[in-house]
Amino acid sequence: MTAHELLYTLALQHIRNIGDITPKKLIAHCGSAEAVLKEKKQNLLKIDGVGNVILSDLFETNHLKLAEKEIAFIKENNLKVLYFKDESYPEKLKHCIDGPILLFQSGNINLKQQHIISIVGARKITTNGIAFCEKLVETLKPYNPIIISGFAYGTDITAHKAALKQDLQTIGCLAHGLNQIYPKAHKKYMVDIEKHGGFFTDFWSSDTFDRNNFLKRNRIIAGLSEATIVIESAEKGGSLVTADIANSYNRDVFAVPGRITDLQSVGCNNLIKHQKAYMLSTPLDVPYILNWQLKDSEKPSIQKQLFVDLDDTEKVIYNYLKENNKQPLDGIALNCNLPIFKVASILLTMELKGVIRPLPGKLFEGI
Repeated sequence: MTAHELLYTLALQHIRNIGDITPKKLIAHCGSAEAVLKEKKQNLLKIDGVGNVILSDLFETNHLKLAEKEIAFIKENNLKVLYFKDESYPEKLKHCIDGPILLFQSGNINLKQQHIISIVGARKITTNGIAFCEKLVETLKPYNPIIISGFAYGTDITAHKAALKQDLQTIGCLAHGLNQIYPKAHKKYMVDIEKHGGFFTDFWSSDTFDRNNFLKRNRIIAGLSEATIVIESAEKGGSLVTADIANSYNRDVFAVPGRITDLQSVGCNNLIKHQKAYMLSTPLDVPYILNWQLKDSEKPSIQKQLFVDLDDTEKVIYNYLKENNKQPLDGIALNCNLPIFKVASILLTMELKGVIRPLPGKLFEGI
């Protein structure tokens, strides 16, 4: 968009009480943000859902003046601005009714033809949660996903660091403008993240930092992604809000189960219990449920990685199927010297791990 269009769109975004849905409605009716701000109030009041409260601040002259200051900040810091109608605007976020009309970006983000997942969870993440998060990202590396999170303490920064370790693109969604960083302790990660992804926010540099911003930020985390993964959560928490938002967008949600006595597993267990999330018992549940496919040239590299996730019995079955192609269940049991009732259960587990697949005629083959 042109600098002129940006000026008026920023001014529209700055208006109090207008939210994220109404500006799109106003732009659709008037044709542009400039046309909205120059339209007569009585004509705007005819638009369904637009009332005096929303329009009370619309014609204040300070919006354009403050927009000019924000443009100066954007230019000075070489930021990108993504308009909700532009091709560069994140495709998945376009389908979210409350996606921002403008999104500010720093770094080297490339969302084209990529799997995108969000990883969220408790700020006081446990050692088990850290280990699972790191294993999850490592296992998914062959699929080259973009890892989205909120750059906060605990699960967020664990996910970002795990992505950097695996040389994957990662994006931090911020609850403030790009003139600051929170928490300050994470400033040391900014350069690496901007080299391997970057940051998104819809907050201005002049916006006051407020903890309520985190809840608003969560819609972007959920909206950017095809799936949201909750690693750990207490009974209440921001990650559960993100999961609810993802569900409202008809996106997949995964939750890592835990013992019923673990306080940091209550939220995840409840998501699963109320059928608001898939149970994520192994990292390979993610590509299995989301139906991610590897190119033939990539499959050998994944085979080696998948193998380390198999127990000894699963390895025996896997080797047998790779050597003998398609085999029936009773043939697998006989040749692997295992009871049929055990093999049936093991095959289901291996199918969920993505290392075998069932075929017509009750046959199975290794992938």
